[in-house]
Amino acid sequence: MTPHMLTRSLDRGATIFLAVVAACGILIPLSNLLLPAGSFLQVPTYLVALWGKYVCYAILALAIDLIWGYCGILSLGHGAFFALGGYAMGMYLMRQIGTRGVYGNPILPDFMVFLNYSKLPWYWYGFDMFWFAALMVLVVPGLLAFCFGWLAFRSRVTGVYLSIITQAMTYALLLAFFRNDFGFGGNNGLTDFKDILGFNVQAEGTRAALFALSCLALIAGFLICRAIVSSKLGKVLIAVRDAESRTRFLGYRVESYKLFVFTVSACMAGVAGALYVPQVGIINPSEFAPGNSIEAVIWVAVGGRGTLVGAALGAVVVNYAKTFFTSGVLAPYWLFMLGALFILVTLLLPKGIVGTFNAWWAQSKEKRNAATMASAAAEDGVTEPKMAE
Repeated sequence: MTPHMLTRSLDRGATIFLAVVAACGILIPLSNLLLPAGSFLQVPTYLVALWGKYVCYAILALAIDLIWGYCGILSLGHGAFFALGGYAMGMYLMRQIGTRGVYGNPILPDFMVFLNYSKLPWYWYGFDMFWFAALMVLVVPGLLAFCFGWLAFRSRVTGVYLSIITQAMTYALLLAFFRNDFGFGGNNGLTDFKDILGFNVQAEGTRAALFALSCLALIAGFLICRAIVSSKLGKVLIAVRDAESRTRFLGYRVESYKLFVFTVSACMAGVAGALYVPQVGIINPSEFAPGNSIEAVIWVAVGGRGTLVGAALGAVVVNYAKTFFTSGVLAPYWLFMLGALFILVTLLLPKGIVGTFNAWWAQSKEKRNAATMASAAAEDGVTEPKMAE
């Protein structure tokens, strides 16, 4: 991926989006750390963590839009890749607790001591090192997506059937991680984190750094997605989305293209989950719930499928609304409101917020250009020919 490719793939909207994200990644941490508490422009620490969570959701929405908006793969199980990345980071954070846990065991996490584990399971080895955990954040979701996609795409499973089996996959993982003997904390999951790279995860400076890192990851993910969809590979993906059988007839190995983009998307979701866990402070099997994956698809639909910017915007807007409406008397009705929002967007704004705006802007631009050409022709004395009587 060359700098020329990245520059060529950016339009005005993408540039504005990146500038806004970069500004937020710099100004919000500085406001939190440098301005005195109580100042009008000072961003409280709890808001830094909350907005950091929104940024992680935006990365997940980008991952879904890459496969759904540009390749036509509707995954209802991307929450599984998000949760696996979160568990990989949570395992590292649990290993950093050491003797500061409730039971003071230097090797075993508290839940393993409580469940009478005699030794650390083999799949926990290496998670005391950050580089290994960071590698697993990419490898575990990516490997699962590769194996799943190889079987599904090779069998030419498409449409609603693919959506159903992705949902079945995340539900199977939900049931597995709920088991106490699975070695991941069961229903309680992983929590009570202390340090990350030697820094206190509860400290203001650490939370500000995690927010800035999340914004940087969002920028990197957006650039990767833009480079993919604006390249020749992206043109093939769009062809697969619009006419898969014709694309296959032309000689393209559709399965390989699908498998590649599906794996990349899963790795992005894993990174989002890894950044999400230290900012929220917990990871448990509820993250595998199929409803979470469906909700993430709604984010993309609301913002605008096939726009990237709209997917990220939809994630932030819907989750802000969720935070606002679930903290008052409307909390029991949030799911009904979310369903109504999805129906209204489907009926009134089928292209989403950003997609509808782009269509309106293109239409108005065409009208302005036509008016300019007409006025220029009038100044030159050129008139349209009249119909013969």
